[in-house]
Formats: sequence, structure tokens, C-alpha cells
Amino acid sequence: MNLQRFRENAWNGLWKQNPGLVQLLGLCPILAISTSMVNAVSLGLATIVVMAVANLAIATLRNFIPYEIRIPVFILVIASLVTMVDLAFNAYFHELYLVLGIFIPLIVTNCIVLARVEAYAAKNDPISSTIDGIMMGLGLVWVLAVLGGVRELIGSGTLFTGIEMVFPGLSPIQVFGEGYPDFLIAILPPGAFFALGCLIALFNWI
Repeated sequence: MNLQRFRENAWNGLWKQNPGLVQLLGLCPILAISTSMVNAVSLGLATIVVMAVANLAIATLRNFIPYEIRIPVFILVIASLVTMVDLAFNAYFHELYLVLGIFIPLIVTNCIVLARVEAYAAKNDPISSTIDGIMMGLGLVWVLAVLGGVRELIGSGTLFTGIEMVFPGLSPIQVFGEGYPDFLIAILPPGAFFALGCLIALFNWI
């Protein structure tokens, strides 16, 4: 894989074909889990792991997978990886696992993962496919981080709520002080739509 192709994959994943702002894939987890930055980024990182390894596996095995049954095979590979990630979260980050709940297993049905496996990994070499999965995942993570941070900041005046579930001993940052009047709508479903809409508008303006 040459440097030019690496740059192209990085640019597509992080900006030009960003899954959250351009392709509008994976809106269910983007809207539902972005109530705080920690929750959003944690799910995004889990998705990166699944996307990278799934792309690597499919790109390696693509010549052995019959075209007629490729989708069931892709889903089986993705489901196996998601199960491993789900068990790892349960074992090492149990409190966070309880907060993320059903959205870790739902990575199996995330259109971002299946779309990249079908559109890229099934047609390209393992290294390029792995880089593509990582970059697309990072593109999703920064959208989730911004969306989660904005909603958390407006909704409760804090940042990194729940960080102690990942790094024990750390505490969330109270940005606006104790007397901040919480804007509940920001962390409710309507706030997710408003914030994402504003983020897409800003992206298009840029």
C-alpha cells in the first residue's frame, strides 16, 4: 500500500466520505448513545475494532467466499467479532457495559460495518482494507465525540461524565459550575436530532 492510497483512505474516512455526516450511516447509535462524550467515544472505539478486523478478515478470505452467500458470511464474521468485543466490555468495563447496553451487540446490524465490508474489503487487499476500516471508524468516532460533548455540555454543563467507568479515580469536568441550569432537551432524543442537524449544516458550510 503506497502513501498516496493511505492518504486517500484517511481523507475519505475522516472527512470526504465521513460515515456520520456524509453517508449518514449508523444513525441509531449516533443519536442514541451520544448523550455524553465518554459513552459516544467508547462505542465508537468498539466499532473501530470490529470494522478493522472484519475488513482484514474479509479481504483475506474474499477469494474463497462464493458470491451468492457473501452477505451471510460477512454478517457471521461481524457477529463473531462483536460477540468478542461484547464479552471483553463485560469483563473489563462492566459498568460501562451496562450503560451502553444493547448498542454493543447492535454493532452487528450497523450499516457502516457491513457497507465497508461489502464496498471495500471484498474488493481490495487486506492492508488497504484494514486501513479503510480504521479510518472510517475514526471518522465515526470524532463525530460521536463532538456530538456527545456538545450535548453533554449544553445539557448538564459537564464533560467526560462517566470517565470513572473507564479510568477509575478520574472525575468529570464541571465546565459551567454548580449553578448551571440543566437543559434537559439536549440529552433527550430531540436534542440528538437538533445537534446532528447543526453539525451536518456546519460540515456542509465548511
